[in-house]
Amino acid sequence: MSAFTNRVAFITGGSRGIGRGIAKRFVDDGAKVAIIDINEEALAEARSYFSEAGQEVLTINGNVTNRIEVESAMQQTYETYGSIDILVNNAGVIRDNLLFKMTEDDWQTVMDVHLKGSFNAASVAQKYMVEQKYGRIINISSTSALGNRGQANYSTAKAGLQGFTKTLAIELGKFGITANSIAPGFIETDMTKQTAARIGISYEDLIEASVANIPVARSGNAEDIANAAAFFADERSSFVSGQVIYVAGGPKA
Repeated sequence: MSAFTNRVAFITGGSRGIGRGIAKRFVDDGAKVAIIDINEEALAEARSYFSEAGQEVLTINGNVTNRIEVESAMQQTYETYGSIDILVNNAGVIRDNLLFKMTEDDWQTVMDVHLKGSFNAASVAQKYMVEQKYGRIINISSTSALGNRGQANYSTAKAGLQGFTKTLAIELGKFGITANSIAPGFIETDMTKQTAARIGISYEDLIEASVANIPVARSGNAEDIANAAAFFADERSSFVSGQVIYVAGGPKA
């Protein structure tokens, strides 16, 4: 049996980048996987990606900031696969700018997707998990939680997810549910491409500058984060909860 045979994973923002990498790892390891994403085009690409690999993933169009849509997506997943065992809160956006240029909308959009979205998904998922006395909640934070120029909104949201994680661990532990967080460092994704565009340099130059400050001397990829997610999601990790692991190629916090 594979590590996640008979387990069901629900991944927000799972159609590309880190989310899709995590989805792929879980599917490869035997899990049934559902992903929710607001981007219909990206969802179609994800369906094709998994279909070409001969794998089935339930893809649901929805907005994590909308509680009703999250409840509907989770119910559809439950009716299709029979349980909700693993939740990965990965959905995210960036609206980077220096503080004096940042708008209220820039701030609120990031807060809503990262924090309200994670709250909605965790709040709905825990109902299934408490009833079955088992669950794994994994929140995707970031090294930006430690502070990052031009990301007052994103840094605040990602730091908030770490506090959210630790509180979930305290409240839900007695029900057989663990909650942990992954804080990725520099990972090559569409989001980091947006960062390069924002600061006005080529993506290649951004990678080179970032790698120069990474002790293992390479950039990260989605599979690096998926490996950490698989560790937290494993049944054998039941005594690991409320933790934040920095997957950044070197020490962070």
